[in-house]
Formats: sequence, C-alpha cells, structure tokens
Amino acid sequence: MPTNYTQRVRIVALLPADSPRLNGVDHAHVQRLADILASLPPILVHRPTMRIVDGSHRVAAAALMGQDAVEVHYFDGPEKDTFLRSVSANIAHGLPLSTADRKAAAERILRSHADLSDRAVATCTGLDPKTVAAVRRSSTEGTPQSNTRVGSDGKDHPLDRTLERLRAAELMTSEPDLPLRAVAERSGLSLGTAHDVRRRLQRGETPVPSRRRGKEPEGGTPQAGSVPAALADRAPAHTAPGRPAGARPAAGGRSRTPLETLRNLAADPSLRQSESGRHFLRWLHTHFVVDEAWRQQAGAVPPHCTATVAELALQCSHTWRRFAEDLASRRLTDMGPAGTVRTAPPPRN
Repeated sequence: MPTNYTQRVRIVALLPADSPRLNGVDHAHVQRLADILASLPPILVHRPTMRIVDGSHRVAAAALMGQDAVEVHYFDGPEKDTFLRSVSANIAHGLPLSTADRKAAAERILRSHADLSDRAVATCTGLDPKTVAAVRRSSTEGTPQSNTRVGSDGKDHPLDRTLERLRAAELMTSEPDLPLRAVAERSGLSLGTAHDVRRRLQRGETPVPSRRRGKEPEGGTPQAGSVPAALADRAPAHTAPGRPAGARPAAGGRSRTPLETLRNLAADPSLRQSESGRHFLRWLHTHFVVDEAWRQQAGAVPPHCTATVAELALQCSHTWRRFAEDLASRRLTDMGPAGTVRTAPPPRN
C-alpha cells in the first residue's frame, strides 16, 4: 500500500490509543487543534486492531467540532511495536512529552524490547543515552540480559567482545603480517576495536580492558560466558608485535619458545636424575599443549560439542593458573636471606 494512502474512518470504529502520556488527553491542546482542524495531518492507526497509534488529540478535536470520521494512515507492524511507534511519533511532532512521560516510556520499551540498544531507545524517546542506561539499570535489575543489542541501524551489536578481542590478539601475535582489516574480519571485531587491541598489545597491556573481564564465582569455576584471568592475562598481551604467542625473552634478546623451555627442563639434571623428576617430566610432556597442537585437533570437535569443549578448556586453564600461583608462592617461601635461594643438594645416584 502506498505510504501516502489514507482512508476516512468513523471515530466509533477506533480504539483508544495506548498513549505514552501519563496525564492522558490535554483538553486545552484539543481546543487549540479544533481551531485548525482542517490543516491537521491524518492520524495513525494500527490496522489489525484499529487502535489509535498517534492522533488522540486530533480525534478529540474532530469530535469536539461535531465530526464523526477522521482521515487515517495505517500502521501494519506487529502489535507489540505499536507503543514504540506511538512514542516515536509523539516525539517528532505535536504536544511535547514531559521528561516523566519519556522516562516511563523508556522503561516500558526496555521491558518489551530488551534487545534494543540504549542509543536506539534514546532516539525513540528523545532522551539522552546515559539516561536510558540509568533507566535500564533500575528497571531490569536482577533480570538476565542478552549479550546483544539492536542498534539504531537495525543491526545486532554484541555487548561483550572479550572472546573476539582475544582472538584478534592471537591473530596479531601468531600472524604479525596479517593486515588489520583481515584481523577484524576473522575475529568479528570492528576495525576501530581491532586498532584498540593492537595499541594495547604494543603498550604491553592485555587485549581486554580490565572492566570487561569476567569474574570468577566462589569455588573457582568460571561462570558461563566469563573469561578467567588465566585467559585474559595470557602471554599474547605481553609480547611485542611479531613475537610468537607464548614466547619469552632469552639471553641476548632472543625469544624462547615454549618447546625450547620444555627441552631445557628435560635436560635439567635435578629432574632427570630423580624418579619423581622423571615422572614429572613425563606428566608435563603429556599435558603440554602448543598452538599448533590444538589447532590440529580443533577440527575434530563437532559443532554441537564446541561449547562443552570450550568450557572444559577454560576450566583447565584455570587449573594451570592455580598450579603456577602455587609454584610462585613456593618460590617466595624458598627465598633465603637477602634474596638468596635455598637450594637442595643434588640427588645421589
């Protein structure tokens, strides 16, 4: 149907509007409209229900002037969108909505359209996005929220980009020559966010801002959707651009890979010459994983198992972190006076 199509409809056939105005119809405004009734635009009506979407004052003005019908434009969207459309229309023209009207409308829209972004709701209600954010916090406290918001552009925008940032950091460290646009496409980030990740890595910071990292609940098990500190603070964030993930500086400024570190450990006499040391080395070789290894195995995980395997990997990373923290605390305990280290006598054959 053409957008300029109108139809004359009897007033008695219309249902009252679900108006965003807390105080209802303003009779003084109705009187003002009655004086210019002939120049007023058609009202907006939801066709499936015949409920007024926008134009309650104009209908009241027509009735005041003794008319029994009004010109109507039809809105054919879903019924749940009629209030949203009504607020948008009242913001665009006519008697201005009060701040209280707008905040109440924003609260109602956030309940019915929780996936809309603060900016999209602000555009609809004429409020500032920060005001909408405050309304969201107060009105949806304790209610589970989606990780995506529908923006003013109509597209889905994830709220938490932690995993995408970590993926971008991994690409930047493992493939330093990869163009930034390719990093953005492969990680799912915007080009601007990919720039931010690169700058953070160049400054030696983590790719994920601290305020966005997930928190761990009591008991040490990561929450669903959270990112353990062992993952958020992992090596790529502290390596210089172009250095392989997990590499560490060695003597002379050369980077030492995890495999070289493992070989050095295997050659250490204090480990090789004791049964417990040899058992530890065998255990470490069994549990040691490098990027190349997991990439070779990732393709074997069926799509319906990816979330479960990912959760298991995160839990393992959390266990490895506790292991590292335990070793670090033992090292501090073994430090002797003036920073010297107490060393055990070499094992006897």
